Amino acid sequence: MRPARIPASGVRQTIAVVLPAQLPSPPAWNEGPLPFHHGTRRADRPTRRTYFTTAAARVLYGEPERPCRWHRTTTATHSPLAAHGVELLHTPLGNDPHRALAILHLSATGPGLHDFHDTLRSLARRQAAPPTPLTGELDPEQLLQDQAHITPGAPPFTVAFLTPTRARLMHLYPRKYRRSWNPADQWLWALASRTNTADYPPDSTDIPALTSGTLRLSADWSALVLRDGAAFIGRRRDLGQDDPFFGYAELHARTVYLDAFLLGMIQRSHIDQLTENLSRVFDGTHLARRVVALEQHIAQFRSTYWRQHLTHHGPANDLLLAYQNQHRLPARFAEILTEATDYARLVQSQESQQISGALGILTILGLPISTALAAQQVLADDNPWHLLAYTGAALATTAALLTTRYGRLVLSALRGHPRQR
Repeated sequence: MRPARIPASGVRQTIAVVLPAQLPSPPAWNEGPLPFHHGTRRADRPTRRTYFTTAAARVLYGEPERPCRWHRTTTATHSPLAAHGVELLHTPLGNDPHRALAILHLSATGPGLHDFHDTLRSLARRQAAPPTPLTGELDPEQLLQDQAHITPGAPPFTVAFLTPTRARLMHLYPRKYRRSWNPADQWLWALASRTNTADYPPDSTDIPALTSGTLRLSADWSALVLRDGAAFIGRRRDLGQDDPFFGYAELHARTVYLDAFLLGMIQRSHIDQLTENLSRVFDGTHLARRVVALEQHIAQFRSTYWRQHLTHHGPANDLLLAYQNQHRLPARFAEILTEATDYARLVQSQESQQISGALGILTILGLPISTALAAQQVLADDNPWHLLAYTGAALATTAALLTTRYGRLVLSALRGHPRQR
């Protein structure tokens, strides 16, 4: 049963919604990520580039001559949400050159905490959730202004940030969970998973496992990363505009910490493509050529995208690792490397067999013919008809040798599997 509504609300209630999209051409928007600021600190593209390593910054922001990210500001609203801006990040794949990520930056003002929770549930399309708020002015297609198009049916990834107006958050889940689950962690799980007890009633004995990935960023706030959502929770009362900490926490959650998740999503899409390519490696012909292309793709992915260390600052690295672990990306990439090594070894073995077969053919052909020519020279026979007879006898001997077990092995090694050449 759903708990009774309470009047408490959040001081900061923000949501970033990330949706896969198709970007046929660069949009006519401002280059770079959507800038945010707090006090004198401004998190724009130049500032964010200094936060990340060069390789990670190149993937997230592009280069001056080759931008990969654009943004525009907006004031669109649809109760209970307001949009502050939209971003497009171009993330091309070999089989999908127009792939991109659309990021909607939203905030909720006024509604209670349960309304904020229900908004996230509706974004996750839970069965008993209210209708999605991404309609009307907040329709993603309308926000994108035909510069890109959302991939139909793709589930969104959400990043929620909540700070309370009270000294502590109220309990969200029923009484049976309260001994093993403090209120802040209840809300952290609920906002990251976008569920309530009607969607998914957790087993009370599994609570430690459910929240084992909680990142204690400081005494003031925590984060939890799950497969399809992440959440940041303030663990004390937010003093509003005069709060000395939560303004900067919100700034980081909406910028560099979000960017860590975006990099993880890019890594996941490339690993998905590598996995698909591995599953098709034996389709068709020219195995060696496909294995070489696969190894080149792996090398490019490893040098360009595969990063587990983003920055000298700890939280972004921890958030990326948490996302990777939720999707088993390190284990999946290790499996890809193992499979690719096995296929490369198979190709090398086949090539060695073919080389050995070719040498065997040369031996079978060359020995009788060289013997016939040597016999003609010894006999000092210059008659061309005799030479043809000697050559014919040598070829007949070669054909006879090819019908033997050794000859058949040589031909088989030279030919190889008809679908793997």
